[in-house]
Amino acid sequence: MKRQLGDPPEPFTLVKLKFRQLAGSFAVCRLPSDAAPPQLPASTSLVSITRTGDELSIVCSAEQAPDNAKCEFPWICFKLEGPFPFTQTGVLASFIDPLAAHGVPIFAISTFDTDYVLVKEVHAEVARKTLQAAGHELVA
Repeated sequence: MKRQLGDPPEPFTLVKLKFRQLAGSFAVCRLPSDAAPPQLPASTSLVSITRTGDELSIVCSAEQAPDNAKCEFPWICFKLEGPFPFTQTGVLASFIDPLAAHGVPIFAISTFDTDYVLVKEVHAEVARKTLQAAGHELVA
């Protein structure tokens, strides 16, 4: 039977994922939407710069956080082991739903191949244990 707009959602099967923790501490920063993006080295494990009409959002290592930006830190970063096809559903939800159920706030970034989930360092241990208890595998 074909689903219709407005039908209740069907439950999805949780996807068991492999993930790794990137080395270092990260910052999530905000600059005005018209600000020039900072020059950050390409050799770091994660740099994400997103411009919208409202802001210039930057995720980078805590040491590279722009001085003139509003920043939240320290965060740790989990990288989901992709790539994931665009047709696959429930990948990010499978990873963050257990964290939400345990009161762990997150900041997520999606790329063409995978997802990155940042968690404040104060929640790091609870996050790792929660994810592993949900069946996700922490790899080195």
